[in-house]
Parts: sequence; C-alpha cells; structure tokens
Amino acid sequence: MTTPPIQKSQTRAVRWWLISIAALIAIMVLVGGATRLSESGLSIVEWRPVTGVLPPLNQQQWTQAFEAYQKIPQYRELNAGMTLTEFKTIFWWEWSHRLLGRVIGILYLLPFLWFMWRGVLTADLRRRLWVIFGLGALQGAVGWWMVASGLSERVEVSQYRLATHLVLALLIFAAIVWTLRRLSERSPLIPHVRMKITSAILLVLTFVQLYLGALVAGLRAGKVYNTWPDIDGALIPSAARLFFETPWWRNLFDNTLTVQFEHRMIAYALFLIAVVHALDAVRSRAGAAVVKGALWLAAVIALQAVLGILTLLYQVPIGLALAHQAVAIAVLTIAVFQAERLAVRPSEQEPQSLVLPAARAG
Repeated sequence: MTTPPIQKSQTRAVRWWLISIAALIAIMVLVGGATRLSESGLSIVEWRPVTGVLPPLNQQQWTQAFEAYQKIPQYRELNAGMTLTEFKTIFWWEWSHRLLGRVIGILYLLPFLWFMWRGVLTADLRRRLWVIFGLGALQGAVGWWMVASGLSERVEVSQYRLATHLVLALLIFAAIVWTLRRLSERSPLIPHVRMKITSAILLVLTFVQLYLGALVAGLRAGKVYNTWPDIDGALIPSAARLFFETPWWRNLFDNTLTVQFEHRMIAYALFLIAVVHALDAVRSRAGAAVVKGALWLAAVIALQAVLGILTLLYQVPIGLALAHQAVAIAVLTIAVFQAERLAVRPSEQEPQSLVLPAARAG
C-alpha cells in the first residue's frame, strides 16, 4: 500500500526537524570543545536560565561581569592582569555555548508541541521524544553543576563533571540519531548474530572512549607524554607509574598517565573490532547497507586515530583538537546507524509510522 501524501509530508517534516536538532547538538559540542580549549568555561559565574540570554549591553555591565570573574580562583591563579578586552574574548565563547543550548531547547520543544497538537506522532514516538527532552533539560543543570565545580576551590572544572556533561550531550545526540534511523527506509537484512554483537560492542566502546577523551581534556593529559607509539618511555608504562595513587581505582580517573594510556588502548581496541566487523560484513554478504556501514565505520575510526596521534604529537593545537572532536561525532553517528540497523528484526524492516490513523483520515 502506498503511503498517503499527508503521511509522507509530515514524516518528512519530523525527519528534518530531528536532523536539524542533531546538527545543532553537534555544533554545540564543538563550541563546547572550543570553550574548553580556550579556557573560557568559567568566564560567566552565574546561572540565569532566562535573563542570562542577554550579554552585557554597556560598559557598566561589562565591568560587573569582569569583576565577578576576578573573584574566582582561575582569574587569581591563571589570568591575573587580564584586560577587559581579553575577558570579552573568553566571555563570548561561554555565552555562545549557553545561548546555543537555549536555542536548541526552544527549537526542540516548539515543533514537538506542534506535531503533538496536529496528532502526527505515535504514542511510542511521543514517549521517546519526551525522554529526550527530559535529558536535554537535565543537561542544562549538569552544565551548571560542572561550571560550579570551578568557581570556589579549583582553577578549572572537575574532569568528572566535564565528562558527564559531554557524554550526556552525546547520549542525547545518539538518541536522536537512533530515532531517525527508526524512521528511515530499510534495505533487506540478513540476520548475523556476531555482527550484531560487534556493532553493539563498538557503540558501547565509542561512549567509553568519549568519556575517556573528556577526562583527558579535563586533566589536560594531552599536553603531556607527547610521544607515540611509546608513552612515558615504553609501549606499556610500569604498573608503579600507572597505579601510584590510592585507592588504586582513582588512577583510572585522576592519573594523567593512566587516563591517557586508557584512551590509547580503547582506541586500538575500537580499530581492531571495527576491522573484524567490516571483514565479517564483507564475507557474510549481510546486505549492501550493512557492508557500507561497516566499511565507513572502520575508515572513520582509523581517521580518528590518526587525528588523535597528531593532536597528541603537536600538544593539542585548537584546530587539530576540534577536528579530532568532530570526527568523534562522526564515529558515534555511524556506530549508532550500524548498531540500530543490525538490531532490527526482519519483521521490523518497514520504517516506523509517524502518523496516527486519525491524522491520516483527516
């Protein structure tokens, strides 16, 4: 049966809405990365979800914002003597990051409410989209929780909170991408248990790697041990150097050598599993889309590894660091596509409907 014209047009509208939100989240993650790399994240010391949308509008307001920044440890210990002009540079990065978050929230909620009012969305899709909206609201609170960690005793935000903030943003992004895949046309699929398992492992490891990458950024671990393939003078550092803090598990999150070593090891594991997954796809003839997805995933993970090595060797220049982060988003996108594609049972190979029967009849 052909899809009625109203269903096709409304389905297309929902897809483009979700694509736009995903693209904006990707941009926001990159702006957040630039904010972190330029040490701008603590330039705004208040959380004002509504009134904070307006930046300082006159000299007095700029002076007040600068004076508030001068009261925190980062200014006193790292930026003492900073001029107002220099402060404005870091302020605009953080303000842009926060503004983009507000814009994403509005552009998500208003079309969502409109689609519900029109009776377009199925109950399952509504529930999924409400969960995503709830995660987005939580993300705003987590962002301030992260910033607050650097306002009193530290000169930077907690790497734990930074990693939580980034991973939550990318979890929201992945949920939207997964939802988009569920609404897409599907090619015939031959079930393959091992490929399904490896695609799931690749997706989980990608999130682990993103978390570790945020720890590396939070600890500035990319600015030390700037050699490859060796690290601290060896391929595998000594246990005494990797686990000198007590209790031992703190080294996994606080020790710059251990965190960077973990990040490297997960990168190698991702690449090897991606290659195995791609070889399985080619040999099993699981379908053109699956083979193409597997090959793209292996290729982009390889590119990401090269960018990571260059970023390390050149001690984290902002251009290379942002390219590394952008390709990480690409890896996550393809990993979600591939895992969702292989998670679908043969009986589910038709795209999920968006339009309720009542909406079609109208």
